[in-house]
Amino acid sequence: MTAAAPTPLTSDEETFLTAAIDLAARSRKDGNHPFGSLLVLDGAVVLEAGNTVTTGRDATGHAETNLVRLATAAYDRAELARATLYTSTEPCAMCSGAVYWSGIGRVVYALGEDELLALTGADVENPTMALPCRTVFAAGQRVVQVSGPHLHDRAAAVHAGFWTGAGA
Repeated sequence: MTAAAPTPLTSDEETFLTAAIDLAARSRKDGNHPFGSLLVLDGAVVLEAGNTVTTGRDATGHAETNLVRLATAAYDRAELARATLYTSTEPCAMCSGAVYWSGIGRVVYALGEDELLALTGADVENPTMALPCRTVFAAGQRVVQVSGPHLHDRAAAVHAGFWTGAGA
């Protein structure tokens, strides 16, 4: 089960997380799964990415992995350590590993992985794992700060009617 949010979002954090949810809506509109992420460095959005699993025909085309690819090409480890990845849904195990190895210092997410599972059910397009990002990060040698879940209703609304495995 997803842990409660440790602290409320600041106004800026809510703005950034809302923008990630908006990216998820755009991904859905573009024919992909409804997930979106953005990278904030020194208080400014520097990168954004949506899900491209369907249009890219690539199972690894999650919003977070797409963002990590862009981020590691554009920024050094010191910059990434100061950066925050905002994402519409808690990073899956694959994305959590990518975030960890990229050196990104912080993750803020909206919908929890367990909350996503309640929406997707047994949908073959999203075989959700019960492996929270906090668990993945805790297994590593460096700290990745995590804040979430936040903005549940807004984040869940992007998934409404998308998944066939449950009553989304």
